[in-house]
Amino acid sequence: MSLEGKQAPAFELAGSDGRTHSLKEYAGKTVIIYFYPRDNTPGCTKEACGFRDHHQTLGALNAVVLGVSKDSLKSHDKFIADFKLPFTLLSDPEAKMMAAYGAFGEKVMYGKKTTGTIRSTVIVGPDGKVVRHWTKVAKAESHPADVLAFLQQRQAA
Repeated sequence: MSLEGKQAPAFELAGSDGRTHSLKEYAGKTVIIYFYPRDNTPGCTKEACGFRDHHQTLGALNAVVLGVSKDSLKSHDKFIADFKLPFTLLSDPEAKMMAAYGAFGEKVMYGKKTTGTIRSTVIVGPDGKVVRHWTKVAKAESHPADVLAFLQQRQAA
């Protein structure tokens, strides 16, 4: 289920910076919300480090990065410290926000059906509408570069 062209679902979640974050506080900015299964796992680490490495360029495009998983804030703190992540990670322990964004549900892992976090990314435009939705990210390590390329092309257009 793609959210492209639709109003992004509202949320309020605790962030790794000690604040509660909501979508409305980012009005006027482009918000990259990426959903990932777990802190400190190989794919999630590669994806987070990709967003870290592109952070300055994304910031120059007036874009904010938010990572979301079910992990605790304590787990997020360690993940941020271990990999020097310059953006906020949000904790969604009950997966309510993830479900609203289609990032939680049935998926296939190692050939078995399971329920969990679906690696996906949403870009919310300054008007609060979803401009791009990757409903399933296959290559975590190259995905941040795809997000950056999309935003650069959009700005050039």
